Amino acid sequence: MFDFTLLGSIAIIHIIALASPGPDFAIMLKVSRHQTRAVAMMTALGIAAAILAHTVASLTGLSLLIHTTPWLFGAVQALGASYLGYMGMGALMSVRKQFLLRRALPLSAESAPKDMPQNAEPMLSTAKGFRLGLYTNLLNPKALVFFLTLFSAMVGPEVGGPTRIALLVLMFTLSFAWFGLLAVLLTKSSSQRALVRMGPVIDLLTGVLFLMVSVAILYGLAAEYLG
Repeated sequence: MFDFTLLGSIAIIHIIALASPGPDFAIMLKVSRHQTRAVAMMTALGIAAAILAHTVASLTGLSLLIHTTPWLFGAVQALGASYLGYMGMGALMSVRKQFLLRRALPLSAESAPKDMPQNAEPMLSTAKGFRLGLYTNLLNPKALVFFLTLFSAMVGPEVGGPTRIALLVLMFTLSFAWFGLLAVLLTKSSSQRALVRMGPVIDLLTGVLFLMVSVAILYGLAAEYLG
């Protein structure tokens, strides 16, 4: 009834992919620094929902349709790259903002270990946290290609409905378990204090990562359509 060998193989590959640093991990670090645990958990849920959507699209052939329709795939790539670039620029602007704030603070206030910056990022609602996680993964063209490649290579037409449904449950459950665990660990008070101290470094790395992915996608599009 269920192809447990296939389910186990895809679970291992997905766990490795989840543990690899990328935009999803970066956004969890950024959200967990100043937001509540509830917001961080909703961000994790948004990422898991996006992964579920990628899985559904791959198993139903929608991702293949997008990937094999040049203009449509190009539009998806451009939209995703623009979003990631916007997020990257926002992270780099946050670095500048924190740098200017720390220069303006008295030395005693700046060195107080329990302080959070006075202009900490605005608190997000749980709905905004969910959308942030959802868009970060859903609009990442590299995620679309990864899941399309994974399921195209491993899930053939002979795989039955029960196994396909089990794959949907498996991908969502593993994703939410991983990012939910990150949300719990990173929103502990001790973790948040450490993340606040490392705030500029986290934002810098996040901004560079998002911009690198964005530029790589846009460069590939330019080379394909203009070169």
